[in-house]
Amino acid sequence: MNYELLEKELKKRLNFKYKWGRKQNNKLDTDTNFIYKIIEFEAVLAEIDSKFNNTLKYEELKNYALNRWFNFWSAKGIESIFCDAKLVVPHQNSKDKYIDFYIDSIPFDHKTTVFPTGFKKSVPYAIEHKRELIEWLYKNQSQQQRKHLKNRIFIVLIDFSEKKEHWKLKAEVLWLQKIISTYLSTFTVGKLETFYFQNNIVKSDIIWAIK
Repeated sequence: MNYELLEKELKKRLNFKYKWGRKQNNKLDTDTNFIYKIIEFEAVLAEIDSKFNNTLKYEELKNYALNRWFNFWSAKGIESIFCDAKLVVPHQNSKDKYIDFYIDSIPFDHKTTVFPTGFKKSVPYAIEHKRELIEWLYKNQSQQQRKHLKNRIFIVLIDFSEKKEHWKLKAEVLWLQKIISTYLSTFTVGKLETFYFQNNIVKSDIIWAIK
């Protein structure tokens, strides 16, 4: 994947406000699934206009589609960054909801998330109590198609200069590439947190992406 080109396209999204208008749900996801096939920002805007321009909730649907497009292509870039590493093997089934790749033969899904205000505790506290934050993330995020209790690597974004704009860091693909590569260069199974969810053993970790 061309990470410079991807970052350029993702950063075009930063000129628009980031608001959902409504919670994610499977029906709206189906209506906006065209975002999976379009990487160019201008092209996705054109497709949004074509599909929703005559609807009463145009702005709401536009925001929803742009957010899904931004999150999906950022996630694809991050997944590709992981898979570039020698320690990582891509999962052959790209439609598998539970596995994106294997690190040292352990299957993982990955999720990039902004630091959650709902956690109700400070960033320094979360860093010191990583396990507590991971457990919170499993219980409180991904209520629709992506909810699961399987192995997951969380990339947690924190921007101290723009505290309400953490989401913009998803566009910093080249910066994230360095952070992920550094994490993988010192990866050991012993650093993972182990949980027991629904009688299953689950392994997880956090990669901190802090500016």
